[in-house]
Amino acid sequence: MTELAIRLGPVGADKLMSRALEELAVQLAKAHRSFLRSNMNEMRASAGKVAEVSDHIGLASLSLIAQHVCELATANDSTALAAVVARLTRVGELSLMQVWELEDLSV
Repeated sequence: MTELAIRLGPVGADKLMSRALEELAVQLAKAHRSFLRSNMNEMRASAGKVAEVSDHIGLASLSLIAQHVCELATANDSTALAAVVARLTRVGELSLMQVWELEDLSV
């Protein structure tokens, strides 16, 4: 996140982070809903977006978990998929809260 501020300046980094956090929140919720509805294509697409955005803003762990969801969406292991989707939701929510707290401190 510090790299973003250096590269884009404080205002640019703030705008990017705001858009990224909003997109993450939307896609995390969509991935979870898609899992509950057994819509694997939509879940894979949402998890893929989570991975991409997370990677872009430096949330490597969240990106990796989202990639695992994408991989498991095509596997025939519903137990593993359920566990990783739960982890994605938990880590995603925690990541969003921590980044929002950092944003509040920087204002």
